[in-house]
Amino acid sequence: MTYVLAIDQGTTSTRAMVFDANLKVAGVAQQEFAQHFPHSGWVEHDPEDIWRTVEETCKEVLATVGITAADVAAIGITNQRETTLVWDRETGEAIHNAIVWQDRRTAPFCAELKDEGFEDEITHRTGLLADPYFSGTKVHYILNTVEGAKEAAEAGRLAFGTVDSFLIWRMTEGASHVTDATNAARTMLYNIRDGKWDDVICQRLGIPLSMLPEVRDCASDFGTTSLLGGQTPILGVAGDQQAATLGQACFQPGMLKSTYGTGCFALLNTGDTLVSSTNRLLGTIAYQFDGKPTYALEGSIFNAGTVVQWLRDGVGMVEAADRTDALAETADPEQNVMIVPAFTGLGAPWWDPNARGAMFGITRATGPAEFAKAALESVGYQTADLIQAMQADWQGGDAGQVLRVDGGMTASNAAMQFLSDILGAQVDRPEVLETTAVGAAWVAGMWAGVYPQPEEFAKSWALEKRFEPTMAPETRSSKLAQWHSAVAGTQAFQG
Repeated sequence: MTYVLAIDQGTTSTRAMVFDANLKVAGVAQQEFAQHFPHSGWVEHDPEDIWRTVEETCKEVLATVGITAADVAAIGITNQRETTLVWDRETGEAIHNAIVWQDRRTAPFCAELKDEGFEDEITHRTGLLADPYFSGTKVHYILNTVEGAKEAAEAGRLAFGTVDSFLIWRMTEGASHVTDATNAARTMLYNIRDGKWDDVICQRLGIPLSMLPEVRDCASDFGTTSLLGGQTPILGVAGDQQAATLGQACFQPGMLKSTYGTGCFALLNTGDTLVSSTNRLLGTIAYQFDGKPTYALEGSIFNAGTVVQWLRDGVGMVEAADRTDALAETADPEQNVMIVPAFTGLGAPWWDPNARGAMFGITRATGPAEFAKAALESVGYQTADLIQAMQADWQGGDAGQVLRVDGGMTASNAAMQFLSDILGAQVDRPEVLETTAVGAAWVAGMWAGVYPQPEEFAKSWALEKRFEPTMAPETRSSKLAQWHSAVAGTQAFQG
């Protein structure tokens, strides 16, 4: 039997999954790691925690399945995007903690870029906005904060990378400084029209081109690693949301998926057309094969699963995340509580880095059940904003008539039914919820000749449950109006 190993390095945990020749899960190992919050709106990871959990989970899952490196045809990597690392080329040691995609510390610098009119250049060249979310301003921060970093970078001694690049550097012992087009497209430094690092943006941000990794297709030779005890090729890389798009087999223009993990990310395949959004959505690369990018419109929500984590860890309203569903079902239907989970600002289509979370509609009778229901529903409301914006931008056909969903939070039937209701659209949940790892494994396995080409792979997508809307249109309109009022109230309060 031939196996493929997928490394799924996420925001709160790292997973290693082994897939067999039929792309079925043979084994899983997972470890959580610490989140660091030095100041309000700041989020960091210890790079050594990321590396350690990758090493340990990879070795653990091989032992669990009872295989060795000789049985693994390829490794695929999918990763939290935009999270930024800068390391010393000689030692391989990071010079600063990883600055996580959720981090908002560069909001003042982004405001400076907007004030000088540079955001238009950024959007035209990268499809993105001048927002702290993306890697570029995080690199700028590190170079201008760590003593001696700017001089070291200019001398060619430092390397920048998103998590995939950092892992590959470590896995290949410094032999490969590479990334793929989907991760490069999230840095705010990569020109997705021309397919290269952008000289103009890098110069404005003071980032030497020598720091940047080589950009390759999602399916490519990224190097060879001895991590598993033998020589194993790394043949597939995609940022987590793009990997989920692949895992959901969204290969045709107009196909739409939404992933619910720490955040929520909806991607609409727009084919070879890079759509210029008029609704502050992002233009990005969905995937790239044979040097040809397939583009997408993306809407990003910063807080989805984190709302449930907050109920569990922040305020102690639930003992375990999987209890939220049952608790929400006991909520008083007469109460109308809303949570706007802007813990680290609001993402698309609002893009307000200074907003902070708020709750509305609380009465003396409001309790944990009502908060649990509001937490689950907040994800549906935020998704509705994204889909509405996509429908306004997409001229190539219908968007949002069918939504394919994945990620841990989609296990909640209550959340998915409300999502279908508030969208007024069909929501399809696949048999495999963790499609990010499936996408990474498939890309690597396809390049290795283990798995089929896209057309055949798409035929294997399997539906587990379909949710149909039951909410009356007038009720939906009323609820969305209340939601938008709550968002406006949240933005009005700048804490």
